[in-house]
Amino acid sequence: MPNAYRGRFAPSPTGPLHFGSLLSAVASYLDARQQQGTWLIRIEDVDGSRCSTDNQHAIIKTLNSYELFSDETILIQSDRYDLYQHYLEILKTQNLVYPCQCTRASLKNTQGLHPKRCDSNTLQPHSWRAQCDEGVFEFTDPIQGLQHFDVSQPLNHPVLKRKDDYFSYQLAVVIDDHLQNISDIVRGADLLETTGQQLWLYQQFGWQSPRLCHLPLIINEHGDKISKQNHAKAVPNAEPKVLSRVLHYLGFKDIPSDYSIAQLLVWATERWSRQQLTQANLSLSENDQALIR
Repeated sequence: MPNAYRGRFAPSPTGPLHFGSLLSAVASYLDARQQQGTWLIRIEDVDGSRCSTDNQHAIIKTLNSYELFSDETILIQSDRYDLYQHYLEILKTQNLVYPCQCTRASLKNTQGLHPKRCDSNTLQPHSWRAQCDEGVFEFTDPIQGLQHFDVSQPLNHPVLKRKDDYFSYQLAVVIDDHLQNISDIVRGADLLETTGQQLWLYQQFGWQSPRLCHLPLIINEHGDKISKQNHAKAVPNAEPKVLSRVLHYLGFKDIPSDYSIAQLLVWATERWSRQQLTQANLSLSENDQALIR
């Protein structure tokens, strides 16, 4: 892994940028800037059934309105189908993936998990699953503390390529982070759940995984994550007040009230510390919910 810090923010254009995503973007940006590193934007639109170019353009416009610009050309996952297929073929030659024609209904007895190789073939529409039966991984997250993953607990073979020919996030994110030489990832703690499977893929390819840091989640009054699935509202563009509230939830104190967006980012970069965040989820206040609507 190169010594130079290379970070990224990788939104999926399934909707506009919401407050929780802006928080992740700002945190990853500050982490990179404080270490004089490179910060990239990557559009993770690998799921073509849910993503749109309109959302892609809106997300980039919003990020740019908050002075968050990619240091290199923005990578678009939907342009990289052949690349993902190349690495899937490598896993096939190693007998680490297999075709699967199972349905959600057929997996009800295993609570939706797919714990063993099934008797499927490639003659009918099929997905490709990773046969990750074993692998134990540990690392210390700067915010979440010691993390331990055993891919056999519970045993579940994840889909790497779907029946509809779209590649999964699991495969694409590992390939792209490696090929873009990403050294550090700052992202939401909701992604910890699938981190073990990603680390397994790094191991199979013989790659070193980036250093990982997982942010606490922004939740609403019902305890639900602020997310597109929960119909989170789009953040307004170019609002210093919104950026100030993002910095508040990132643990900053005495935030200047009369600074521009550019000034706030410089101010925050000088004071950024992962240690100012806790593991606990962050409740979005009613006032802040009103501010972003």
